[in-house]
Amino acid sequence: MADIFDKILIGDIPAFKIYEDQDVLAFLDISQITPGHTLVIPKADLTDIFDYNEADAAKVLSKLPRVARAIKASNPEIVGLNIVSNNGSGAGQIVMHSHFHLIPRYRNDGFKITEFNHADQYSTEQYEALAQKIRQHLEANTNE
Repeated sequence: MADIFDKILIGDIPAFKIYEDQDVLAFLDISQITPGHTLVIPKADLTDIFDYNEADAAKVLSKLPRVARAIKASNPEIVGLNIVSNNGSGAGQIVMHSHFHLIPRYRNDGFKITEFNHADQYSTEQYEALAQKIRQHLEANTNE
């Protein structure tokens, strides 16, 4: 079943397009958390970041700076930009087609991304054990 982004890609649903090439489409998010809130999606059928290989990442992620610079240049009141991607339903992903939110930030825009700091709950040994476990998976999957 086609998701909403597939329908946008094939033209069944209109979108306010910002950028498009053979690999990527960027368009205004209908929710507009802040003015200029843009989504960047791959044209390839990728559900989330876990579906990407190196070539997919190069095609899609390399476009983020270009689109981000254009958003920032579009309004002198933009003071920053958040790039957010929820990957998997457990992380809050609703549309199961990979996408990146580029959310322009304005002084006093009221948008909050909550910061959590749990550093006091980890010892040096726990950090090292966690890092080692992740490194093992990176080393075991060098062909990805």
